[in-house]
Amino acid sequence: MTGETDLKTLLATMTPELLAGTYVFVTLAPGVPVAENLEPVMIFREREGVTLIVTEDAAREAGLTASFRCRMVTLNIHSSLEAVGFLAAITTRLATAGMGVNPVSAFYHDHLFVPAERAEEALELLRRLATDSAG
Repeated sequence: MTGETDLKTLLATMTPELLAGTYVFVTLAPGVPVAENLEPVMIFREREGVTLIVTEDAAREAGLTASFRCRMVTLNIHSSLEAVGFLAAITTRLATAGMGVNPVSAFYHDHLFVPAERAEEALELLRRLATDSAG
């Protein structure tokens, strides 16, 4: 399964889904291990440290300093990792509304981390983008 690459199809047939829970970004200094019970939805290693996306509750329980309180929106379409313009169109639509977003691409889907207080608005903007792209 390689996923969809056609931009019009991706935009018109995506089904954005707002997942339960509130997430935050945290960072660990180089060499600091990830606590076994933390279960991040994303881990990314950089020279400066390790970035984790975890639930707000998990960060609090682990005593970690959190940044960017957000909600996760999953774009329910199997997008190819080689698709061109999909996230650009989505982030442009959200940027036009003055909304920051942190996108994460995984093998099957793209996921958007949007400001927690604007999650429902993001969902509506994405639904309208899908409708506009279908017509």
